[in-house]
Order: sequence, then structure tokens, then C-alpha cells
Amino acid sequence: MKRHRIFISIILLFFFVKTFGEERELKVLQFNIWQEGTMVENGFFGIVRTIVLLEPDLITFSEVRNYDGVDFIARLLSELKTEGLSYYGESGIDAGIISKYPIERQEVVFPLNDDHGTVLKAIIKICGKSVTLYSAHLDYTRYACYLPRGYDGNTWRKMDAPVLNVESILKMNRESQRDEAVVAIIEDAVNERNRGNIVILGGDFNEPSHLDWIEETKYLYGHNGAIVPWDCSILLTKFGFKDSYREMFPDPVTHPGFTFPSDNKGVPVGKLTWAPNADERERIDFVYFIPHKCLHLKDAFIVGSRCSIVKGKREKESCEDHFLFYGCPWPSDHKGVMILFTLSM
Repeated sequence: MKRHRIFISIILLFFFVKTFGEERELKVLQFNIWQEGTMVENGFFGIVRTIVLLEPDLITFSEVRNYDGVDFIARLLSELKTEGLSYYGESGIDAGIISKYPIERQEVVFPLNDDHGTVLKAIIKICGKSVTLYSAHLDYTRYACYLPRGYDGNTWRKMDAPVLNVESILKMNRESQRDEAVVAIIEDAVNERNRGNIVILGGDFNEPSHLDWIEETKYLYGHNGAIVPWDCSILLTKFGFKDSYREMFPDPVTHPGFTFPSDNKGVPVGKLTWAPNADERERIDFVYFIPHKCLHLKDAFIVGSRCSIVKGKREKESCEDHFLFYGCPWPSDHKGVMILFTLSM
């Protein structure tokens, strides 16, 4: 009888672990596709190929345009279906989202306004868990991180001297609509977090992180001594969002995680750089998340070439970042960011 009870206990324990202890991998890709891949020969094929090889569960796109009245997301889903992959998505503009799991609802959180940024939100059910996914492509104007590098962030012209005064740098930065978009995300995410939803944000922010412009990097990467508390990353951090790449790799010296400007062998260097005499490398593509008991960070990768554009030349990175180079031809002037989570059931 005692052995029988022990046997039953083992079976019940196994059932509990099997039922409540399962974990599912969740791959999230942030992907700036450079005008839908149109800037690179066969760029659309490169987008498709990258997705086929990586098979992310969730993808946030930047630079969706719907050229010539063709719905990019619908076209992409159709092409992926011919490759044997089933994804879901709804029409987007500027920002886009596709998912391996059905999308229950999609809406605009911050509107496209004279090309000053867009934020989409999708509610996705994954194995009984509600996931709120934001896709952000923020205002590209007033690109203030060029000021310390000696370039104007509005005209992109070379200046007589770098601007190193932090107040002046942040003044230009705040003249963009990036901080307004992030405030809109935070205001919306309050409700999503309170509902108990898993909250993830991917996007091309067109703005660095305060975690990268620190004492240890002030004389690296063209910072010219500047330490800058960049607004959007500060706002998100204060609210409770975590920068997944920096959570995984805290040191921006060993793991700078640069996403722009990426080398692209199919494009002349002159079309890949906006500040050809400067080291303009920057981490401006992010995947953020709000800590949740069911969401666990597992790994982080840079997707694309190990080479970047530095002072107008192609240069191989010597950092310790983990690279996944998929997609031929590479469709963008950005690198992607792929984050691996586990989702406990």
C-alpha cells in the first residue's frame, strides 16, 4: 500500500511538472527592412529568406511602405506560405507586425504624422497567455547623436566642430517626436501590464540608449567625451521596461550591439553612411520587455553582417557580440536584433 501511494505521488508530480512546468521558446525579431527591401537588389527575397532561416515567432518591422498600393504584410504572408511557413498579420504603415500565432487585435498607438513615427500594438494569444506586442518606428529627424560626431542631426551636414554640451544635445533630441511616441507607449502599456499581459516592445528608435553612452564609452565610437542620458531609454527604464540586449550583455564595450549603419555588400558605401567622416555606429534597434513571471530572457543576437560602416569604410567588428548572418542578399542598412525568451506555461 505504501509503495502504491509513493507510485501515485510520483505520477501526480510528473503530471504537475508536465502540465505546469513546460516552457516554450519565444523568438522575437526587430527588423528594419529599409523601404521594404527596395533599396537592395532582390531585397524582398532577402527579407523572406531571413525569416525562413530564423523562423521568429514574433517580428516587428520598421519601414513598411505599401508601395504602389500593394499591402506589404499581405504580400509577405503569401510568400512565406509558399515557403511552408504560416504567419499572421494585418496591414501596417511605417511599422508592422507578423506572428506565428493568431493576432486577436491590432491598433495604432501613436499615429504616423508627417513621417515623425508610428507605433502599432497587437494582442496575441500564445498557449493561453496574452502577449501585447508593440512595434515602433520612431521619428528619424533631429538625430541628435550626430552632434558629438560633428554632424548636424537635421541637415546631416558636417559642422565646423562637434557639439558636446549635453543640454544642447538633448534640446535637439527633444525637438523630435520620439519622446512623445514613447510616452504614448507607456500610457498604453499601463493598462496592458495591469491586465497581467506579457508586454514586449520592438523597434527602430532612431535614438541611442543611455546604457551605451556612459563613462566607459565616452571616448569610443565617436562620442568624443560625451555622456548622454538619452530620453527614450530613460523613460522606458523608469516605467519598468528592460532593454533585453543590455540585460543579456551589460557591457557596451565588449558587446556594443551596433545595428546601424550595417555593411551591405549589395550597396555602395556612399548609400550606407550619413556621416562619412565619423564613426557613426549606434545601437538604435531594440527589443524591450516588462518583467513577467512567465517570461524569461534566454539569449540575444545581432542579425546581419559582422561588418559595419566606419568613417565611410567597411570594417569588420572585433567585438564579442553574437552574430547570426542570414538572408542573401541582406535587405537593409540596419542589422536586426533577435531575442530568445522562454515562455512558461
